[in-house]
Amino acid sequence: MEADEEALAAAQQPERTGFLPIQTNLFDRFFISIVVWIALALFWMRFLEASLPLWIANVIALVVAILIIRKG
Repeated sequence: MEADEEALAAAQQPERTGFLPIQTNLFDRFFISIVVWIALALFWMRFLEASLPLWIANVIALVVAILIIRKG
């Protein structure tokens, strides 16, 4: 009887929604943020590194990664 009540309570809880268009868990969001970090670094090295150092891209990628992991 308790298992039925717990299942019903879990089903009634609103699902966590973020800004990512897919359902994710913590590992998924971590993986997505690593892929974004690598893509940003490659883009930066190809087009912007001559004028701006790579550490700026890393700071931007870190902020984006934190945002994806916490709010995604």
